[in-house]
Amino acid sequence: MNVVIFAGPTLSASEGARVLDATYLPPAAQGDLYRAARGKPVAIGLIDGYFERVPSVSHKEILWAMKQGVHVFGAASMGALRAAELAAFGMEGVGEIFQAFASGALEDDDEVAVVHADAEDGYRPFSEAMVNLRATLHAARAAGILDEDTRSTLESFAKGLFHADRSWPALFQRAQEAGLDSAGLAAFRRFVTEHRVDQKRLDSLALLHTLRARVEAGLPPKETRYAFSHTDAWEHILRTIEIALDPGREGRGATSS
Repeated sequence: MNVVIFAGPTLSASEGARVLDATYLPPAAQGDLYRAARGKPVAIGLIDGYFERVPSVSHKEILWAMKQGVHVFGAASMGALRAAELAAFGMEGVGEIFQAFASGALEDDDEVAVVHADAEDGYRPFSEAMVNLRATLHAARAAGILDEDTRSTLESFAKGLFHADRSWPALFQRAQEAGLDSAGLAAFRRFVTEHRVDQKRLDSLALLHTLRARVEAGLPPKETRYAFSHTDAWEHILRTIEIALDPGREGRGATSS
């Protein structure tokens, strides 16, 4: 299949390949999706992308890719955010996290943000995403492990942690410091060990299954109805991309369109 998937800490390439035959690339930074779209894939699946210190994949490059006839799907992490923001233009979102952003139930980028190791260490996560913490808390409530007041309190504690510091040990420490029932916390700790919900992973797998079904059914080139404007911001992104591809261009003032 001529499909490109951007994934990292949420889903490994080896795990993804068991579901969908595709080219798996690292988490997307600004310009990466544009470069992938220049290869004319049938579809691009955006799962993971960089935040903060690395410029994030831009809305304009997704719009440009779709204008070239490339279907762009998103789920789980950066993909869910961008799909919710660009659904009106034709980007397709998959999964519960996308639905929550699209409905307005979730709004904050930090809901899906995690810190992780580099490629050499398999993008191993060092923190837990808020969406995973919340999903596990709701599952524990449904299983009768937590009452609603305790679930809500723990969710508030988790949300109050800086995204890079969010983890199950940090949450349990905060709960102990607040004096929550120790027996109840012990039961919940066992639940987390055995039944932790990785909603980001579940949504990313749903994206791959959706893509496989859509491509196998026959996916014609993407059709769009919007006009793509070559704004100054877009030209700046293109110049940055071309300079990265060919550093010698910087001194020649080269542009691309």
